[in-house]
Amino acid sequence: MSTTTLNYPKPQKPWRPKQRDLIPTYLGILMVLLGTWALVEFTGFAGKLGAFVSVVICTTAVSTFLAGRSRGKQAAKNAAVASIITSLALLAIFPVISILGTVLVRGTKGLYVGFFTTDMGLASVNDPLNVGGILHAIVGTFIMIIIATLVSVPLGISTAIYLTEIRGPGSRLIRFLVQAMSGVPSIVAGLFIYSAIISGSGRGFNGLWGALALAILMLPTVARTAEEVLLLIAEDLREAGLALGATQWRTVAMVVVPAAKSGLITAMILGIARIAGETAPLLFTTGGGDVTNLNPVDGVMGSIPFAIWKALISGSAESNARAWASILVLLALVMILFFSARRLGKARR
Repeated sequence: MSTTTLNYPKPQKPWRPKQRDLIPTYLGILMVLLGTWALVEFTGFAGKLGAFVSVVICTTAVSTFLAGRSRGKQAAKNAAVASIITSLALLAIFPVISILGTVLVRGTKGLYVGFFTTDMGLASVNDPLNVGGILHAIVGTFIMIIIATLVSVPLGISTAIYLTEIRGPGSRLIRFLVQAMSGVPSIVAGLFIYSAIISGSGRGFNGLWGALALAILMLPTVARTAEEVLLLIAEDLREAGLALGATQWRTVAMVVVPAAKSGLITAMILGIARIAGETAPLLFTTGGGDVTNLNPVDGVMGSIPFAIWKALISGSAESNARAWASILVLLALVMILFFSARRLGKARR
């Protein structure tokens, strides 16, 4: 009895590009490289920006040509638009990447073991980098942020609740004023505290006045974000609380606010990130001390933004290194706050 052997075709993997499909891709990359080199070498497109513009021009031209030759006119238009949009997106994030890279490279040069554990009480910004630190600035920044948070978060959340739940008289006016406050320059808050409290009453500089100036800037961010969060709460929850016999304030306190808890925390973190790097209000209110001060109502108080400004205006190599190291610390603090806010926002969704 004879057997028949069946020769099955070898399985194909259509998701893998074939060798003949890769040839135009390699040629396109080669044409982009040669075109970029020619534009940089024989035209005025010099430097990083010139090289980027050259790459964009060559990539758009090559991708349009290859797509039009292989798939027609409509594919050429689609490739041109896609290349331009991708290039603009890269151009938008280029400044962010450049800033982060510059701060990281320059900031690490000024870091050393005692940078976070000593202050500038017995040193100046022009001393060698192994002397002094920013302990006073870190402590002052955290104290003022805590005070500003304690002042602005209850006011901001209460304002948001009034605008979304109570909707009483003056809601439009309050909403307009909150939006207007969000556009006020930060130096105006410092000048207001200086003229109303420090200059008007003869009181000296301290951390409390700086915290009040920061609270003015933090309040509209918290109020607007909290309002948007409360508007996302379903009306069914409010109606269910009222149907069970609860009063309006008990429904808000026991149902609405707990449902929006993570969003309200996100509003608080965004408000803190808003004021963490403010310098102008602190120039008129805190005095910028160089010694660690734990009492916000007695004596001048340092902060990270003030330390950066003081080091930069000195102009020496050591002071510039201290300034960049302080900028790195401040940037790390702000990024941690923003990432925390995004994580809380994702947890709520």
